[in-house]
Amino acid sequence: MPPTPVERLATVVEDVRAGKERAIARAMRVIDERGPLHRELLRALLPFVGRARVIGITGTPGAGKSTLVDQLVTSARAAGQRVGVVAVDPTSPYTGGAILGDRIRMQRHFLDEGVFIRSLATRGHMGGLSRSASDVISVLDAAGYDLIIVETVGVGQDELEIAQLAETTVVVVTPGLGDDIQAIKAGILEIADVFAVNKADRDGADSTVADLQQMIALGGVLAHAGSRPAGHGHGGAVAILRPETGGETARGWEPMIIKTVASRGAGIAELLDACARHAHSLQVSGEGARRVAKRREQRFVALLRDLLVEEVTLRHAAAYQDALRRAAAGDSDAYTAVIGLLDVAIAHEVSP
Repeated sequence: MPPTPVERLATVVEDVRAGKERAIARAMRVIDERGPLHRELLRALLPFVGRARVIGITGTPGAGKSTLVDQLVTSARAAGQRVGVVAVDPTSPYTGGAILGDRIRMQRHFLDEGVFIRSLATRGHMGGLSRSASDVISVLDAAGYDLIIVETVGVGQDELEIAQLAETTVVVVTPGLGDDIQAIKAGILEIADVFAVNKADRDGADSTVADLQQMIALGGVLAHAGSRPAGHGHGGAVAILRPETGGETARGWEPMIIKTVASRGAGIAELLDACARHAHSLQVSGEGARRVAKRREQRFVALLRDLLVEEVTLRHAAAYQDALRRAAAGDSDAYTAVIGLLDVAIAHEVSP
């Protein structure tokens, strides 16, 4: 007699927890494609989530993020850690799937049983992350990976969502940005726990470090003066530029600035150490627990939104298609069409 769906689900969960790659890949596929029992699978895995460290890598395209991730994996493996990589790639215009650039660049890790690399398509999702990224992280966490690295697409200021998933957010910049760094990076200063000035063997690396120090100092002064709320647990005022590059201060965590040359592996150990120092700071200060609570809250809201859309569009498909048609034809504005659809769904739920 073939196993029931519940029995198959229990087997997948058991195999994921045992770290079996085929089971991990299967679980990720079911979740990413929203296959049968994907909700039940996630619920079964969540009790085993919460041990892994999650580092987010973001920054502008061309900053060398993928090469940096490749070197971080190598360094972490040398230290005996099992590493999972979630690489969020642009969506292919032909297949709708991920353009697997990161897998190509990291192919030297393919035969390493201690490394699992998963590429996800953005599928039009804003914020630089796939809608399934959080769920895939949960699978890797439940599978016992020590370190999970999430690399975003690289679209600049729109990638604020990474801070909702990662324990430590590394923002990668390169020399040569000049005065533009103020405009380009102002929007992600709040999420940076560590800055990696990559390609630091180029001219202008020291100037880039100085620019970042000035931004951090200005941000701290504004927060200290009450001009804006202090974001993401960063420290307060920094009166002058200091020779050190951040870390734990009397005012809290100040983003560290690490110079790297990823193509040669230079600065990678220092970058991992900076991430470890930040994780320790989160634990000691209590900021880590606050961030976990905030991530859970944001995850709840996002999941509620997704499930409501699924329920309405599936259980009231005819009304949904009619509202969509009227909005597309201009017979109704989108706001009125949505309110009308919700009225139909609510009326159906409360009717005897």
